[in-house]
Amino acid sequence: MKSLYASVSVFALASLLPFAAAAHPQFKPRFVTLPNHYSLAPHHPASSLTQWTGSFTDLTHKTITYVMIGTNPNTTNTSTTIPVVVVPIKMVYGSRNGNMTFDPNSHTVSNGKTVTQNTLASPLFNAGIDFNQGGTDLGNTQYEDAFQRGNFWSGVKTNTGYHVLLGTPTIAAEQTITVSRSQGQVINNPFGSGKVGEMNINSFDAQLQTFMRNLSSQINPGVLPVFITYNIYLTSGGCCIGGYHSANGSQPSGQTYSYATYVDSVGSFAQDVSALSHELGEWMDDPFVDNHVNCTDNSILEVGDPLEGEANYGGYKYTLNGFTYNLQSLVFLGYFGAPLSTSANSWYSFQNDMSHVCPGQ
Repeated sequence: MKSLYASVSVFALASLLPFAAAAHPQFKPRFVTLPNHYSLAPHHPASSLTQWTGSFTDLTHKTITYVMIGTNPNTTNTSTTIPVVVVPIKMVYGSRNGNMTFDPNSHTVSNGKTVTQNTLASPLFNAGIDFNQGGTDLGNTQYEDAFQRGNFWSGVKTNTGYHVLLGTPTIAAEQTITVSRSQGQVINNPFGSGKVGEMNINSFDAQLQTFMRNLSSQINPGVLPVFITYNIYLTSGGCCIGGYHSANGSQPSGQTYSYATYVDSVGSFAQDVSALSHELGEWMDDPFVDNHVNCTDNSILEVGDPLEGEANYGGYKYTLNGFTYNLQSLVFLGYFGAPLSTSANSWYSFQNDMSHVCPGQ
């Protein structure tokens, strides 16, 4: 990976830098993973996500065991639908740190939809695009499902009914974060036009934990909560983090969750749903952030990170219902040392934009 776009895995919240933003932060487009919050595991959960366990022998002759969302594509011909709750977050900055509000429920984009509405209308939650990659027809389906079908094509080409779909989201009541001056400020978008807000990832994640507790009637371990903001970058020793995913507790009954920003600036990092496409792909293949691999660029099976530094931040354009969305390419298991024969066309990635295994393999 190019060092400018290096992805960071945060191994302990306490290790993050203090909340105060640096006077001259480095502007690096990146995604992170927060560690599993084992101490926050739900007590006596009534439900859990559908998940399966698989393994492969990598090129260093070590066995990699992983847990992923859905059923085993090699042995089942099943379509799994995951319940989703989308939680829009309004970010408010006062007179001392920008005097602006970034509201995904009120800001409208070029097609007249709000950020929240356009996210729900995207290929992440809707079929309508026939994903044909290098002559292999992965189906007219949602983006993450097309990726996962390509990831395990050696099994799916026989088990053609195999899918892992995101259900029609329930929209939770919008939540509000008032960002203090010590937590973040409004800045010029370093990757595009307009203004964006910053917030320290420690304090932001603490707010998400509160929201999940307050929304416990809608959010449980059998549901994926997806938190979205508009024109926000998180910070950890500098800007700019476009999204992350994590979990409270281990498999099978931990609470997984995902967050991404939607930036409404053409060509910008995290443009429209590109950041969310990254995070949902990583959630699907590493839901509890503990699928360890033998790579030196990343110690866990994060399928979006290796491509975030490519042109357009790894994003490819797809038009659905008149709007052109940016969806980030994702790497297949072969990148982590699995047999290439597992994936569609024996490619290393969904868009054939990765040509080699990870460093360390």
